[in-house]
Amino acid sequence: MREFLSPVEIFFRKYFPKRMDGYKNIQVQFKSKNGIEIGGPTYSFGSRGFLPIYKVIKSLDNVNFSSNTIWEGDLTEGQHFKFGNKIGKQYIKEANNLNGIIDSKYDFLISSHNIEHLANPLNTIQEWKRVVKPGGYFLFILPNKEGTFDHKRPVTTIDHLINDLNKKTTEDDQTHFEEVLALHDLSIDPGGLNYEDFKQRTLKNIENRCVHHHVFDLDLLEKIALVSNIQIIQIEKFSKIHLVLLGKNNK
Repeated sequence: MREFLSPVEIFFRKYFPKRMDGYKNIQVQFKSKNGIEIGGPTYSFGSRGFLPIYKVIKSLDNVNFSSNTIWEGDLTEGQHFKFGNKIGKQYIKEANNLNGIIDSKYDFLISSHNIEHLANPLNTIQEWKRVVKPGGYFLFILPNKEGTFDHKRPVTTIDHLINDLNKKTTEDDQTHFEEVLALHDLSIDPGGLNYEDFKQRTLKNIENRCVHHHVFDLDLLEKIALVSNIQIIQIEKFSKIHLVLLGKNNK
């Protein structure tokens, strides 16, 4: 799902793009390969982003949960996904159910600021592993709680995520809504909502998927990779708001 950037940030990044250290080494893993993105397109993967991989990959399909999202507006399934100056296939599917996409179809899967919107991320990552070839790559960007509106919330435990997996928690889960409504820092939320509008949006999450079900730090991200049998190649913070994981699909 797309990052929220202010007009000033967009203008500044246009002329002075920030780059993650070693981004060229990450580009090598995706050069001339075929992949899928969950929740794109993503500014960070574009030519002015901190991980500009769109320009080096061969092809990219995309998955969004609905034909209308708060981030992208109206979407149509088919050959309509624009990333950089290229076009891929747009799927309208739940991230945890990529039914119709064959096993081991893709060389890689990328996703930015999406996993926090999943009620059952471990289950969803297992589905993502299904469509990626053994030895293929994952590139995940997640919000770092320290620099986001989640900074007052506790980091989710890996035991909680494993429990969600075992209980087969579904996307209509409201377990964390009380915590979100109490501790979400609206003063730095780019949505600009007052509390009552924010509450209504939260309660309608199954329609809009704006809620951050879970809260992450590097330690939790590392544990997610371990439980999901993803070999970590690189894991780090970038700026105050991003956690980045590059991993390999062990099966």
